[in-house]
Amino acid sequence: MLDHAEPRVGNKVATPPRQVTLWFTQKLEPAFSTITVTDSAGKRVDTGKAHVSGDQISVSLRLGGSGTYHVMWRVLSVDTHTTDGSFTFEVGQ
Repeated sequence: MLDHAEPRVGNKVATPPRQVTLWFTQKLEPAFSTITVTDSAGKRVDTGKAHVSGDQISVSLRLGGSGTYHVMWRVLSVDTHTTDGSFTFEVGQ
């Protein structure tokens, strides 16, 4: 299960983050874990190269503007449980 995220779920940040990182309650299987980030127009803004380390997954973002960003994930933990979900965060003043 998702433990926490940066930017935080539903949070509003002043400037676009350089990456999104999610922490889970179990270690993840890198080959079967993905994360995507889209902007308010539905355009994908992540670089597509997720990095998994232990219980966290992160992806770098291209520079974007203000608005609502959507984060979607699907991960497989080392104990073979899958989870997926999504959340949003806001960028702007």
